[in-house]
Amino acid sequence: MIVKTLHALLHTIVDYAGLFPPASLSMTDAVRNYSEYRRDMHSWMLGRFVVPVSRLDELADAARDVADLGHWKLSALVGEDFAADAARIVEFNHRGRAIQVDAAEVKAASPDTVARAALALPRDVKTYVEVPLGGDVRVLIASIAGNKLRAKIRTGGVVPEAIPPVAEVAQFLRECYALGVPFKATAGLHHPLRSERALTYAPDSPRAPMHGFLNVFLTAAFQYNGLTRSDAVELLSLQSLDGVFLRDQIIEWKDYYVTLQEISTVRRRSAIAFGSCSFREPVDDLNELGLLP
Repeated sequence: MIVKTLHALLHTIVDYAGLFPPASLSMTDAVRNYSEYRRDMHSWMLGRFVVPVSRLDELADAARDVADLGHWKLSALVGEDFAADAARIVEFNHRGRAIQVDAAEVKAASPDTVARAALALPRDVKTYVEVPLGGDVRVLIASIAGNKLRAKIRTGGVVPEAIPPVAEVAQFLRECYALGVPFKATAGLHHPLRSERALTYAPDSPRAPMHGFLNVFLTAAFQYNGLTRSDAVELLSLQSLDGVFLRDQIIEWKDYYVTLQEISTVRRRSAIAFGSCSFREPVDDLNELGLLP
């Protein structure tokens, strides 16, 4: 059986983004995959289906061929026209389908844009604002907090330059914790631990050190028990679980610990999910580490 603390840390953590690079699947293939993953033995790790607002109707058409549709939660990527896309989300949800948008993702580089997003997007939709890293992110995250929205960090991409330094990821996590802002991550978190990987599936893909989702979410959890700035950078940089002790009721690292109940609270209130164009890669890597049954 899986360790209880790890189950709590990873429950519904993967927002499936198969439409996006480097997978860049067709809508039909992405919908088929998501339907299969919902029936997989590791479906407890699966979160929302990520889709641009402009492709919501295409998604609905593709999903008509899914026999056991059930209730799908969507995270919709909003474009520059917040009001128009908000109206499309409301209209889509009002059709009463089993597929519903309950989260939205927008980009904003200023407090004014954050405020516009807060005014435009429906209040019953959880809105994540992608924060550009570099410099002082506190002002923007403070604006997100003031507007009762959520933050989003881009942790990678298909070129090495898209991967932010460890220190910038640590700063983002620290500011979100300090200001009580829930967050999600996106891009480049296919693998549990920091490691050098190919950035695409092409034979000549560039390679670079990629962030690991266990690094990111363990760092978020340990912050609730006094993780220092320097130790956050160290934890985000770990390339193995040596020194990390995973037990049913507690996870320990160095002089820090976090309990099962605290992990559940962190995941529910703070460290929400990460978007990945692959669901199999996170699962397969966890299997290789011996962390899944």
